Formats: sequence, structure tokens, C-alpha cells
Amino acid sequence: MSVTPTRAMVLAAGLGLRMRPLTEKTPKPLIPIAGRPLLDHVLDRLGDAGVTEAIVNVHYLPDQIIDHVAPRITPRVTISDERDQVLGTGGGVVKALPLLGAAPFFHVNSDTVWIDGVQSNLARLADAFDPARMDILLLMAPTASSIGYSGRGDYAMLADGALRKRREHQVVPFVYAGAAIMSPAIFADAPAGEFSLTQLFDRANEQERLFGLRLDGVWMHVGTPDAIPAAEEAFLESVA
Repeated sequence: MSVTPTRAMVLAAGLGLRMRPLTEKTPKPLIPIAGRPLLDHVLDRLGDAGVTEAIVNVHYLPDQIIDHVAPRITPRVTISDERDQVLGTGGGVVKALPLLGAAPFFHVNSDTVWIDGVQSNLARLADAFDPARMDILLLMAPTASSIGYSGRGDYAMLADGALRKRREHQVVPFVYAGAAIMSPAIFADAPAGEFSLTQLFDRANEQERLFGLRLDGVWMHVGTPDAIPAAEEAFLESVA
């Protein structure tokens, strides 16, 4: 039986270089989309999905983020302060592991934006996560219907949800949407210091314990300032 994670790791430590000049004085997680900072969209979703504690890591312009999340109650935010170090997407999780506990947890990029379909995609992830079969379950967006994405995709997905990584010259139909459920056990022998989570994705893939769930709704890739208007338009249409 699936159990909804009550804790989440939210990555908010990036420099937001591609989002300049907007990020010269504002950290990317606080850039507003449709009237709300990116980070609030993510935290609201997590709260709605039953998460009671979110660990948010900070590095660039950290005080703005710390001040912004301080009043939050649902979920309550604990800061993992990385202002004096660069840990990468993997090292940031390792540093926060004592706060995340021993149960599987949500892992969400602070700059990921999507519009849910009929059901919450985070709730669908929780329902689909099977720790006996999988170490990592990624929310996967179809590249064809995503807004602002023009890449070659990240993975192909088999009928049972098993993922197959894109080979160098291949084009595949799914892109990682920046939300996942992970088992903390995969970090047991993780390298010290800075490293990328993709190392652990690849290892889980090799062990056939990396799975995906197709996003229900619309995913938006907000990587650069010119991607914001399209994302806002999609939001406005979704509530119209």
C-alpha cells in the first residue's frame, strides 16, 4: 500500500543564470508567475498533497528566500543553508538527509511549474510509488504538449513505467518534470561534496529501479525570461 510522503526536499539553491537579468537581484525561486513566486506554487502543491515539512536548500541570495518562507505553516519550511558551499543537486540532498528522515520523500525543483489535470500529480506519484520495485519515481511530461520546451527529451518509458535513458543522438518522448519521490536509501554510498543527482538516476536506471509516471495536465519549462509570458497565459486559461 502506498503512503504519501510527509516530507519534501525543494531545490532552491541555483544561481538562475539563464533567467538573468531577472535574477540579478532576485533568486529564481522568487520570480513571480501568474502573481505568485515559483517557490510558492511548489510549496502550495506539496501542502495540498499532505506534506507537512519541506526542506528548502538555499545558496544564492539566501536571505530573501529564508525571509519569504518564514511565515509558512503548510507545509512548515526548514532551511538547509548552503550559502558557503556548492553542493550540486545531489550533494544538497545528502546534506539535508538528517532532516528528511528514513521514509521516501518528495523531491521537487523550486522552478518547476505545471497545471494539474483531474487529480493532483503529486498525489498520483504517491499512489504509484512502490518501494519494493523502485528507488526513484519521476514525474515525466510528454515533450510534445509541454510549454516552452524544445529539447530532445530525457527518457523513453515502457508500459510498466520503467524508464530508458535517451542515447546521445536519440529523440525520446518524455522530459523529467522536476518532481519525484525518492527512497533515502539510494544516498547511502553517495559521494561526498558536490555531485549531480543524475548520477543516482543513472544507477537506478541500470538496476531497473528508475520509473516514471506520465504527468496529467500541462508542464511548463520556465528556463528563461521569455518563457514567462507563455506560462502565465497557460495558467490564466486553466482557471478561466
